[in-house]
Amino acid sequence: MAVWALGINHTTAPVDLRGRFAFALDQVQPTLAAMRQSFLGQVSRQPEAAILSTCNRTEIYCAGPQHDLDPTIEWLARSGGVPAATLKSHAYVLRDGQAARHAFRVASGLDSMVLGEAQILGQMKDFVRAADEAGALGTTLNQLFQRSFAVAKEVRSATEIGAHSISMAAAAVRLAGQLFEDLRKTKVLFVGAGEMIELAATHFAAKEPAAIAIANRTLERGEKLAARFGGQVMRLSDLPARLHEFDIVVSSTASTLPIIGLGAVERAVKARKHRPMFMVDLAVPRDIEPEVKQLEDVYLYTVDDLAHVVQAGHAHRQAAVAQAEAIIDAGVQSFMHWLDQRHAVPLIQQLQAQTDEWRAAELARARKLLARGEDPEAVMEALSRGLTQKMLHGALAELHAGDAAARERATDAIEHFFLRKSR
Repeated sequence: MAVWALGINHTTAPVDLRGRFAFALDQVQPTLAAMRQSFLGQVSRQPEAAILSTCNRTEIYCAGPQHDLDPTIEWLARSGGVPAATLKSHAYVLRDGQAARHAFRVASGLDSMVLGEAQILGQMKDFVRAADEAGALGTTLNQLFQRSFAVAKEVRSATEIGAHSISMAAAAVRLAGQLFEDLRKTKVLFVGAGEMIELAATHFAAKEPAAIAIANRTLERGEKLAARFGGQVMRLSDLPARLHEFDIVVSSTASTLPIIGLGAVERAVKARKHRPMFMVDLAVPRDIEPEVKQLEDVYLYTVDDLAHVVQAGHAHRQAAVAQAEAIIDAGVQSFMHWLDQRHAVPLIQQLQAQTDEWRAAELARARKLLARGEDPEAVMEALSRGLTQKMLHGALAELHAGDAAARERATDAIEHFFLRKSR
């Protein structure tokens, strides 16, 4: 069984390219079905498959009889509307042990923009669960991901990998604090109501801003989040008319197109009489048009712009990284040993079926003898002799047939399997 992974992340591809390959969690099941269907006619059978898609990465993990990488690359390139050559120039392709190591590092937070961040593990579990519900996971990928989660748990408990981590939300608060002298005098707008916005709102709320508002497509979800922070809720359709009211705007939705355009921000800046606006776009694809960054008095940051901020404290984590890599090495070795053993499963099953057949035949013969009143001791002796003769028949036949080289191989095998313990 072969395992392979294909992906792009914050170190290999810019945010706009990553946005082309972003998949929402509720898109996973139909997307995996379409992907696996596209393999028909190109490979011997549909591979096991799972997708992981966050603001920092999109990755496809597969398992099948062989490394069917070309169909995987072609499908992903088509889904993003780019030539396969363009995707290849930004993608990483990993096989077997390398794929396992990468999955373990991702789950453990070692491959994140925020070294040691814990959010990726929860996201990974959500996407694996979605793949399982889609019927796309098999034994191999299930083992890979369950072992990834176990390794991540060990890394988290045995090292201090996350002790100095700075989340995207914390980095945004830090940058906002450099622009505004007193965050308690600012008004903050959060666009969206997902996990990332909830995290950002928690960090900003700790600074006790003058006002907090949540703009969301679904008012009910927005109201629940706003109630937690004593804020107000508004519809996304009201955003252009009210954008000028806010000093800080943090956006993270699942929209496939920007929801805050250049024109709306230009009008907001004019209405604010050029008082500065701090904007953070945590979405992939972008929520805020990139041209907004060129406006005076607007300070726009994307997830990639925050990279240097979140790396603060990197030196303090290097010892923990070394510990984590050792745990991951052990996990990879264990997984590859399991994967290698999988190749022997069909032979083991055949061997067990054959011995079960011999056992059933000898038991049936013994029962007939007992039913005729034969001596039980003699029947048991015949049963044991019959079983051993059946098990040794093939080996003994090899010793008496074939050429000298074949007999020598048979001798070595018999000594190894039958006589080793008696020495």
